Amino acid sequence: MSGFFSNIKDNATAIYRILIFLSAIALVVYILPREGKFPYEYSKGKPWKHEMLIAPFDFPVYKSQNELQHERDSILDNFRPYFNFDTLRKAEQTNRIRIEFDNKKDELTEKYPFLLDTPARKDSNLWSIIKETTKKELIKIYNKGLINLPEQYINASPAFELILVRNNFAEPSGLSEFHNYQSAYQQITLHIFRQMKELTEVDQQVLDNLVSDLQINKYLEPNINFDHERTTRERDKILKNMSLTSGIVLSGQRIVDTGEIIDDKTVKILDSLKKEYETSLGSGSGYYFILLGQVLFTLLFMGLIYLFLYFFRRDVYNNLLSISFMLIMVIGMLLLVRLSRLFDFFPLYIIPFAILPIIIRTFFDSRLAFFMHVITILMGAFFTQNSFEFVYMQVPIGLIAIFSLFRMVRREQLVRASIFIVLAYSGFYTAMAILQEGDLQNIDLSLYGQFFINGAFILLVYPLIYVFEKAFGFISDVTLVELSDTNHPLLRKLAEKAPGSFQHSLQVGNLAQEAVYRIGGNPLLVRAGAMYHDIGKTVSPIFFTENQNTGFNPHTNLDYEKSAQSIIQHIEKGVKIARKHKLPEQIIDFIRTHQGTTKTKYFYNSYLNENPDKKPDISQFTYPGPTPFTKETAILMMADAVEAASRSLKKYTDVEIEKLVENIIESQIDENQFVNAPITFREITQVKEVFKQKLKNIYHARVEYPELKNQDTPQTSENREPQTPPDAPDE
Repeated sequence: MSGFFSNIKDNATAIYRILIFLSAIALVVYILPREGKFPYEYSKGKPWKHEMLIAPFDFPVYKSQNELQHERDSILDNFRPYFNFDTLRKAEQTNRIRIEFDNKKDELTEKYPFLLDTPARKDSNLWSIIKETTKKELIKIYNKGLINLPEQYINASPAFELILVRNNFAEPSGLSEFHNYQSAYQQITLHIFRQMKELTEVDQQVLDNLVSDLQINKYLEPNINFDHERTTRERDKILKNMSLTSGIVLSGQRIVDTGEIIDDKTVKILDSLKKEYETSLGSGSGYYFILLGQVLFTLLFMGLIYLFLYFFRRDVYNNLLSISFMLIMVIGMLLLVRLSRLFDFFPLYIIPFAILPIIIRTFFDSRLAFFMHVITILMGAFFTQNSFEFVYMQVPIGLIAIFSLFRMVRREQLVRASIFIVLAYSGFYTAMAILQEGDLQNIDLSLYGQFFINGAFILLVYPLIYVFEKAFGFISDVTLVELSDTNHPLLRKLAEKAPGSFQHSLQVGNLAQEAVYRIGGNPLLVRAGAMYHDIGKTVSPIFFTENQNTGFNPHTNLDYEKSAQSIIQHIEKGVKIARKHKLPEQIIDFIRTHQGTTKTKYFYNSYLNENPDKKPDISQFTYPGPTPFTKETAILMMADAVEAASRSLKKYTDVEIEKLVENIIESQIDENQFVNAPITFREITQVKEVFKQKLKNIYHARVEYPELKNQDTPQTSENREPQTPPDAPDE
């Protein structure tokens, strides 16, 4: 039993890797639609390339989306909303007039004394006449109906029809049959003015003030109100009963023959057959066969990813977090495709598939990014109605995304890539539509809007990169540029406390970056690593010669072992400082590996020279390692040693520089410092050439300016340029 658990422990990484892939397969199979795939591909305007198609069974011909939308719009245009007639409102308001008019009688008759006059041929005063006129006209208005229109019908024409429900009886009525607020108010005030003009000689302005004080609008509350609940229920009922089909095709009926051009009618029949075919396969015993096919389908594609990583990207293959990240990206995109199939408000072409290759390219490389994009698109095609069109549109977009955003270090590059992707989508769709339709009239212009939204979603790459960096420990070019900024707090500290080490780091960065440009790699990564590789020297900068500008050397009073340890400790201290400031692990790798397992040769050789009979403790003079394990860390180790050693040259001739570079790097090779790094001898030779050329440019011979013969007339560069000897090198 102990052997069994020991084997599991020894193979834990392989087991976890397999479990990750199995989990991904299970998730993809779970979200795949449980339906078969129609065995024929076809496009409108193209000839039928298969054998004659005969209807295998009876099936309905479904209306197209345009037809359904047109019919739906027609139903909604002719639909009549429901309104309720409130029979109690009339009694409530007339009773309210009686009470409130009696309450305000004294106030108004005092203000308008003529209201107490009794005209000839009348047995009541003017106040009573106004009161009765108002009640009488209000009763007429409520008998006819005072309607309250909701906002969506506020601009309806007088010919607009509705369903009026009165005493549980519904009948159609026209909007013009009822009063609104304005017409009701005008009717009451008009009758009051007419009565007063017949019975009194009062001025019109006085009558206007009187009507205003009566506040008639207070009694105009609608008795016809919109019934929202019933309207919604009846509208949904009608829409639900709307027929989705426009005919039927009988079993044995010929649908299309070889070479026939597929027109609108044939497309509708084929779409209907495809829908019925795929649905019927997903039921009964066919369900389990479809499930089995989907498992095999997903297993094969996931197997391709597994094999690609195993043979071409072993670094990713060995990193479980990297595998998890890429599978999450693939599954995320497939989930979005599934959602677009389930919900009409989420169309397929607003899904930013280009995000996947962009992000994978940002953290890994272009080849892996395009491979993962193609695999994702091929798997996503299983969710779509027209697989050929989907693949035709999406595969080139991945290439455009990789080309347009090869290295993202500025935000405007992302905006530019987004524009290129929108243009690419539009171009490929236009070309395909012209091929299918034969003209420009039938192009769906709404798709261009979807492409624009797709391009806008590409801008989400910027925050997503930050999220993935924090979640999976990746590092992007944007972060590397930020880390390489000399205003970074750690670099400012290095420049202040160890200025010599800071200048050394700058020169190492220049050398290493040029070498990486030559042989391939990530120049931004190696430069950022170079900037921080000696950050540990900020703890005790005086122990390093490049920072000793006062003439004091602390190693004078130390034995060689302690001196060596004081130098070696800058590795451990640098790692601690980097982790404290939360630098990425990729940068910390440069700190740990830039000296590999080499020795502090000055102190080691000095010890041997002074103690030829003693056997030294080599561990006291040896850096802890590890040795470089990436191309970038190997180049930094070479650049660090070459740059430091170049400062000790007595003569900066081409021969001396070439000899220095060869000796330093060959010594590192002899000490097996690059055995774990994926760098070839050919690449090392190229790196040497870069270093030699760069050092020659840095330490090239200067022109010796001639002495002035006339000391009374000092000359400067403003009044005379020094003459360069014919055999002197250029400055």
